[in-house]
Amino acid sequence: MPFKFTRVSQIPELVVIEPIVFEDKRGFFMETYSYREFERFGITEKFVQDNHSKSIKGVLRGLHFQVEPFAQSKLVRCIKGEIFDVAVDIRPGSKTFKKWFGVILSEENKRILYIPKGFAHGFVVLSEIAEVEYKVDNFYSPEHDRGIIWNDPDIGIEWPIDNPILSEKDAKLPTLKEFLKDLSLL
Repeated sequence: MPFKFTRVSQIPELVVIEPIVFEDKRGFFMETYSYREFERFGITEKFVQDNHSKSIKGVLRGLHFQVEPFAQSKLVRCIKGEIFDVAVDIRPGSKTFKKWFGVILSEENKRILYIPKGFAHGFVVLSEIAEVEYKVDNFYSPEHDRGIIWNDPDIGIEWPIDNPILSEKDAKLPTLKEFLKDLSLL
């Protein structure tokens, strides 16, 4: 099997995927995605779009998600540099609601994080530069694009940075409580 799949114990819907890497003096080879292998582990989404971002050290992107009918599952990996990647369960009624998980993704460890629908996602760049690629199972829809603020005190993410570089949009995101109140889910 070209992948090792590990469910996150505190949030079992999240999966850390480690590709098997074949290295020699020429470099390396690895599979980064195989529907057949992922399906065997229960990841059956049809991924329809790949995204790629490049950011400098200290940039924090997130916490982002899309609402139905354009909610997205994601496969996230860092192909250059290193990031601290985070997923937050934002599904009211879930037994892991408001719980978060963070993992280092890097060009060195080559890990991939699977994030299903119903989770907010974000990352902060730890290296001088990082490039992140992620697959999504639904197309980007500006009308359904949402987010919650990176430092929401009700979630309490332990980011490895105090003063990140944020986009204007990300700096103005609501807390999860404010977002849910606007949807009348509180």
